[in-house]
Amino acid sequence: MNLLQRIENKIVTISEWREIRSRNAAAKVVFTNGCFDVLHRGHAFYLARARELGDCLVVGLNSDDSVRRLKGDTRPINCEADRAMVLASLEAVSYVVIFGEDTPLELIKAVMPDVLVKGGDYTIDKIVGADVVTVNGGTVLTIPFVEGYSSTKIISKFSDSPNDEKL
Repeated sequence: MNLLQRIENKIVTISEWREIRSRNAAAKVVFTNGCFDVLHRGHAFYLARARELGDCLVVGLNSDDSVRRLKGDTRPINCEADRAMVLASLEAVSYVVIFGEDTPLELIKAVMPDVLVKGGDYTIDKIVGADVVTVNGGTVLTIPFVEGYSSTKIISKFSDSPNDEKL
């Protein structure tokens, strides 16, 4: 199997994840989620730190429709297939699962991670699925942001550009 095929195989459905999990029941699974619309250094740092918390990092990726509902009609910048491929190409990411709901709650219930991780702008009591994970013996953690990195800031640089018609 070539590298591209290995990357593509990291993008899975819920049913494919369940099969993978059944074959690797002892693995410590870490889960996080987000839009990951414009991947940047902050994301890379965050995902690498999340992966260090277990044997396998599953990233729940908001679908295009979900991103539009959360961020507005001008988002996402990159379609879900492209965002999934970029995420899957990262060494830190074990699997990517696209979800269409506004929150990852149903996906968290399906993945049933040992560790649920979100960025430092969240408090544990505000993390969707924290109760589900802790009730099942898992841990919920936050990882601090890399200062100065935000997809929204990056996107606003382009929209504020006097040459934005060239983008």
